[in-house]
Parts: sequence; C-alpha cells; structure tokens
Amino acid sequence: MPIPIVNSIASWFLKKRIHQMELFIKYPHEVQGEILHQLIDTSKDTLIGQKYDFASIRNYRTFTQRVPIQTYEEFEPLIERSRRGENNIFWPTPIKWFAKSSGTTNAKSKFVPVSPESLENCHYAASKDLLCLYLNNNENSQLFTGKSLRLGGSKELYRKNGTVFGDLSAILIDNMPFWATYSSTPNNEISLMSDFEAKMQAVVKTTIQENVTSLAGVPSWMLVLLNNVMQYTQKASLQEVWPDLEVYFHGGVSFEPYRDQYHKLITKPDFKYYETYNASEGFFAVQDRNHSKELLLMLDYGIFYEFIPMDVYGSSEEEAIPLSEVEIGINYAIIITTNAGLWRYKIGDTVRFTSTHPYRIKVTGRTKHHINVFGEELIIENAEEALKKATLLTSSEIIDYTAGPVFMEDKKKGAHEWIIEFKTPPKNLQEFERCLDESLQSLNSDYEAKRKNNVTLNRLQVHIAKHHLFYTWSKKNNKLGGQHKIPRLSNKRDYLEELLQINRDI
Repeated sequence: MPIPIVNSIASWFLKKRIHQMELFIKYPHEVQGEILHQLIDTSKDTLIGQKYDFASIRNYRTFTQRVPIQTYEEFEPLIERSRRGENNIFWPTPIKWFAKSSGTTNAKSKFVPVSPESLENCHYAASKDLLCLYLNNNENSQLFTGKSLRLGGSKELYRKNGTVFGDLSAILIDNMPFWATYSSTPNNEISLMSDFEAKMQAVVKTTIQENVTSLAGVPSWMLVLLNNVMQYTQKASLQEVWPDLEVYFHGGVSFEPYRDQYHKLITKPDFKYYETYNASEGFFAVQDRNHSKELLLMLDYGIFYEFIPMDVYGSSEEEAIPLSEVEIGINYAIIITTNAGLWRYKIGDTVRFTSTHPYRIKVTGRTKHHINVFGEELIIENAEEALKKATLLTSSEIIDYTAGPVFMEDKKKGAHEWIIEFKTPPKNLQEFERCLDESLQSLNSDYEAKRKNNVTLNRLQVHIAKHHLFYTWSKKNNKLGGQHKIPRLSNKRDYLEELLQINRDI
C-alpha cells in the first residue's frame, strides 16, 4: 500500500478516535457505568450470569454485593472448563485463545481467557490508539515510511481440543489484522518461533535489512535484541543500522532499570519513548503525551475498573471502590471486570493516580512483589527510584536486580539483601550500599523508621551478580522472551537463594 494512502487512512482514523477519547476524558464515570452495564447485560445468560442473577442487577452497589472479588486461583476451575471446550461459562462468545503466563509469584502457569471482543476492542484498539496519540503529538512523523520491529513470544497448540495458548504477544501476532502485518517486521514465522535464542538470531538477520522506524516490545528482551544487533553489525550506534528510527513503544515491565542503557544505544536527541500498560488480562493505559511518565487510563476498552487501597489490601477491611472515588497519591491494587469474562478479578498490579482530570496513573508494582516483612512497605517504585539515585551518585549502571529479606534470628536484626547485575559496577560497593540505603530512606518513611538507629533493620547488603546471571536464571526457568519478568522484590527468599546459588555456580 503506498505511503500517502496509509497516511491518509491514519489521519482519518486519528481525528475520529481523538474525538472519542475526548468523550471518555470528559465523561469518565458515565463511560465506566455504561461499560459495566454492557458487560452484565451481555453475560446475563452465561453460567456466571445466572449464578449471580445478572438480569436483575441495576447498579454498581448490587453488582458488588453479589459478585465476589476473586484471584486467578479462585477463578481457575471455570477457566479449565473453558479450556476443555465448554462454552458460555463466564462469557457468551466461545473462547479459543488463552494467554499463558507462568507469572512471577507462582510457578504454576496461568491461562488467561482472550475473547474475540477483548482481542479486537481492547488489545488491537489500544495498538491503534497508541499510534493515534503518537501521530497526533508528532505531526512530522515518518512512521509509515518504514516498519515496526516487534518482539513477541511463542505459540503452542493445546492438542486436546484445539484451543490455542501462548504468550499474549504471540496470540496478537497470530491474529494480527492486515494493516499491522503489512507494517511490521519480522514475519509471523520468525516472530512465533519457540526457541528464543534461535529466534533472536533470525530477527537480527532479517530486520537489519529493513527500514525500521519504530520498536515495540518488553524493555528487557528488546535490549537483548538491540545489543545483538550492535554486535552483529559492528556499528557504533543504532541509528547507523536504522537511520529513520524515531520511537520505541514499550511495556510489560518498568522501563526505569533500562532507561540509561537505551539512551546510550539510541543517541538521537529527538528520539521518543512511549510507554504502555498492558497484560494478558487486558490493555489498560497508554502514554498520551511526549516525554511523559504518566499513562492515560483508557476507559472504553470493555474493561470496568475498581481499586483497593493497599493499606487495607488483604485485610478484613479490604473493600473495592469505583473510579469515581480514587484519590491522587494513594497506592491501589487494580480489580478488573472485562469483555473476556473476568469478573472482579485481582490482576495483581498496583498503581498510583497522578491526575483525576483526566485519569492518569503510574504503575507502582505488584501486590505480591514488595518487601513488608518488618513493616517497611517497600514497593518496586521506591526500589527503582532509589537505584536510579544510587547509580547516579556512584557512576554505575544496572542491568537487573532482585531483593529479599534477611529474617531476624535470635538477637540478630533483619535487613534487605540485594543481588544486582551491573553493566558498569561501582568502584566502591560499600559506597553504593550506603547511597542505595539512604535513597530508600528518603523515599519511604516506613523504611526510614525501621532503619533509624538500626532499630529493626541493619543496612542493606548488595551482592554483585556475575555477567548474564539473570539471563541464565530466565533460561533455566523457561522464562526467556515474551512477557516473562525478572522478580524484583519478594517477602520470601526463594528467588534470592536460587539466584545466589546460580551466581556461585557460573
């Protein structure tokens, strides 16, 4: 398709969609209320709809009284029935696709249902919106003069009944509309290869021949790919490989640990980074402004949102609130009801609102990925901001990290223990530990209180990881590529002990 025609179609869609976004920004609560009623009405004749008598639900209050908040483990029996081919359980449309996620809090695989409606009206809609917002903010963009380099996961077939499961990215690629296939590289055959290392080589050899104008993928694995590109081509910078590269659309994990490394690889002064917040369960938010670290919560993708303040999460006082009741600056766990049949589902992510006009958020971590053994309430957002400060003060650079608790024994006080893989290690490790510890105290008053005069916690300890430790751990646990994540913080020592052992062995 000629570039001028593509640009004309994009321009038409952009103007239409921007108007629709303005509507949900102006009337957020009305849009969310309408989404909830549509989901309830659509599913009233399903097994769940009949169980909770969806047909008689008229308002949010009744919905919350009848439908319990639930985790994947509580919802799993119904998902397993659906995977075996039974229909009309939690969503009226037959579910063919299941996004497989091994998770980072449980070794057991999760199989998240992906309905045709969620595929089209949520995931693909978000991809179009991301382009729409980017083009709206960058009128001189030459995005469509080249292709988008996408880095996705692999696909497998569940042989018992033909339902497909795999990484969400693989499901999206496998069902991609023509306009997206046309503008993407590599081809589907390479994109869906199951051997991550073989795929990496194939992607490098294929894409260096293309005019790549954008990148799309998870920061950790995209960085592996780009370093391979640099090594294979022996170029001094990435723009020597792809001169027209102008934007990286990233999501899946926090970008902060990788930001400095990307800035060294891509030295174009006007290069853009656009963040997304999506998961197997849905696409939730996108960056809607250049150079922003806030994400616009997308309210018309067929997802109804609720939130639980983290200070009561998991307690007897736990209670969800609708979007209309959230406040700026509070850490919330997200609860979603979706057009794939997830009802009041604990996704496991935490966010903080930075604005309510419109609703903008920052992803702060995971409900199970924090350290709170001693009442310090350390979350991933704190950890990554503190690491950023410590690396700046010690002229070091981080690749990956994990931290966990050192438990109290007899009269021995507790502490936090870190294992960090550095690209550029600090000249003085004790100075780095001091900077990290003090930065955490400045960011987190609970941590500061426990550290004061070493009353509860001794100063943290850092181990330097050997080169490729986290890659080796990921490969050993079959977590290479896709949306697999490095576990950052944990109340247990499982990840830490495993990584320390591998570090001793390599």
